[in-house]
Amino acid sequence: MCSASSNDYFAEPSDLITKFEQVRIMVESEFDVEEGFVEYGVPTFYVRLREDSKEAFLRLTRRMNPLDLIPVLRRREERVVLQAIPKPPTRPSRSTVNVYLFLATLGTVLISGYFQSTSFYSELGVVNLSVNIVGALTFAGAIIAILGSHEMGHKLTADKHEVEATYPYFIPGPPPLGTFGAVIQQKSLPPNRDALFDIGIAGPLMSFFVSIVISIIGIIFSSYTWIPEGSPTLPVPILFWLIGLMFRPLGAVPPVPTEPGKYLPGVSLHPVAFAGWVGMLVTMLNLVPTGMFDGGHVARSLVGRKAHQILSYLGIILLLLIWYPMAIVALFFSMYRHPGPLDDVSKVTTRKKLVALSLIAIFILCIPYPPIFPL
Repeated sequence: MCSASSNDYFAEPSDLITKFEQVRIMVESEFDVEEGFVEYGVPTFYVRLREDSKEAFLRLTRRMNPLDLIPVLRRREERVVLQAIPKPPTRPSRSTVNVYLFLATLGTVLISGYFQSTSFYSELGVVNLSVNIVGALTFAGAIIAILGSHEMGHKLTADKHEVEATYPYFIPGPPPLGTFGAVIQQKSLPPNRDALFDIGIAGPLMSFFVSIVISIIGIIFSSYTWIPEGSPTLPVPILFWLIGLMFRPLGAVPPVPTEPGKYLPGVSLHPVAFAGWVGMLVTMLNLVPTGMFDGGHVARSLVGRKAHQILSYLGIILLLLIWYPMAIVALFFSMYRHPGPLDDVSKVTTRKKLVALSLIAIFILCIPYPPIFPL
């Protein structure tokens, strides 16, 4: 059933009346409408959900697209409200920007890889330009593979759910990494919580598995060494440590120092192994359930807006204990309210909730210990 107040609706221009009638017919074909009216120029309906409401909303989204309208489903107190809002204009993406940033990042990563390679091979007493160039190329390939797989995981999943998104923007940076990462820009909201979950989880999962492969290859090409007692070393994620137990460096153990009591055995990481370590760190940071991080998208899809805000603050506290500079970035992103999906009423599937448990395990496996910057 549909009703319209004369004050809200019939006083509107004729084109709005015509559009309202078009929208009303579409909505009534997918939902049980309790009341319909125009609220601040927006067709608005109180609806009752059906068993197939999630699929019905997706159908409605496609049907409204020719009208340049987007349906939004929210709870308002104890009722479910559906509004048809105008589709916001979007600027066309310029692929040349993606290409230029990628080439710039490739250059800075190659330079960083050359420094990494020079440092690694000089410890082995190898001074060879060709070897260092190969080391730079392998490091750059590993870093680009990790970041690229992460962002393409988001991009391909967004395409699957018909969410408009750009190709990755790589961000050049200084050594030792040569990059500040990569991002994609979503130009439309996910249709429902399932899509928001999938888009959020796809990137970390891709970079996680790629980081494992790269870490295995890198550790095999690493070298044993002796470390002066008390020297700073990289904190090691549990997963990286486990890989080190299963796969050993191919190089021989160097001779024992003349003062063995002042040295400890260790592993000098090949540039590729260092890239794998970076990939695990990136995966861990992205899984923090804060703001617009990937973990924040997953948390928002599972628990809703208010609980997500609480988890965001807990995530910032967690980052304070693990890597406090990143907590500042997380605090900045948490200031922006997460928009959620278009359909914020339907729930994620049980299977996705079980998959979310695996993210907790991945997060724990990728935490560096001891913390990088302990308080």
